[in-house]
Amino acid sequence: MTEFQQQLQAKLIDHFQPTHLEVINESHLHGTPSNDSHYKVVMVTEQFNGLRALQRHRAIHRLLAAELTGPLHALALHLYTPAEWQEQQAVPASPQCLGGSKLDLQ
Repeated sequence: MTEFQQQLQAKLIDHFQPTHLEVINESHLHGTPSNDSHYKVVMVTEQFNGLRALQRHRAIHRLLAAELTGPLHALALHLYTPAEWQEQQAVPASPQCLGGSKLDLQ
């Protein structure tokens, strides 16, 4: 686990107190020069009760605003209430990268 990944995880834990959290570095799936640019977050928390998906995403984006203007290029979010997680318990696979990397220009 990278230091940046640990920082993301700590920030999410401190703010949301999740019952389940996965912070997955998917940078290796993309043609980017950074090792800390693409992440997937799977999180289950009571704090999402009564919130629509857009409200959940906005809450994460507010919390990680500094990271999103820096090294974090892409963030896939899979956010659940405990009841939704009981039904789901499987995270959709990330789509294949379609390219478009700066590395393609070299």
